[in-house]
Amino acid sequence: MTDRFPRLVLSIGVLGMLGGIACGSRDEVRSERRDDVALRAPSNEVASKPAASSAPRVVILGDSLTAGFGLDVDEAFPALLERRIQHQGLRFEIVNAGVSGDTSAGGLSRLDWALDGDVRVMVVALGGNDALRALPAEELTRNLAQIIERAQAKGITVVLAGMEAPPNFGPEYTAAFRAVYPALAERYRVALVPFLLAGVAGVDKLNQRDRIHPNIQGAQIVADNVWAVLGPTLQRLTPRD
Repeated sequence: MTDRFPRLVLSIGVLGMLGGIACGSRDEVRSERRDDVALRAPSNEVASKPAASSAPRVVILGDSLTAGFGLDVDEAFPALLERRIQHQGLRFEIVNAGVSGDTSAGGLSRLDWALDGDVRVMVVALGGNDALRALPAEELTRNLAQIIERAQAKGITVVLAGMEAPPNFGPEYTAAFRAVYPALAERYRVALVPFLLAGVAGVDKLNQRDRIHPNIQGAQIVADNVWAVLGPTLQRLTPRD
């Protein structure tokens, strides 16, 4: 890992899978997976450790959606959340721990690094790339459960962001995949963002030309989706004078 990673943080093919893939064939889904791999950042373009700060941290563990693929760093949804935190005078800083092309297993493998320092909250925004690879829901559950357990063992508050699977894999798989997130939220008593890309997935005017990653307007909506849950969480964790 390098030090190029900004304080704020995704890479996945979910928008394409929910929009362009929705009416396609399984061959198109396989093609989308290849596209997703091609969109991954080179190995030296990953989240880097933020500079030391006195403010407690909110880590957003995600993929290219979090990293802000195709956007300037200050246009990605973690940066928009940072500005809302500042506007409301909350004493937290956002750490963008998004890595393009990452999966739930990848997030788990770098968890110790991501949780270094004074981390108070972690937003887990993973699963889109798992869906594109048709990862069994049981494996997704195991990976996300370990992430949540290890964060909670450190006293960190977890917010889980839900994701959807491509409809091309059939209703049984998409239903099983979707059910992973609310089940984990209930099991571990964590706050849930029902669907990270709600209102954005499949909407051409809110996505970049690849139909995969949100554009500036789409990122604003993603930030709204996360803030609806994260904002009250941070308010609750802020000491009263």
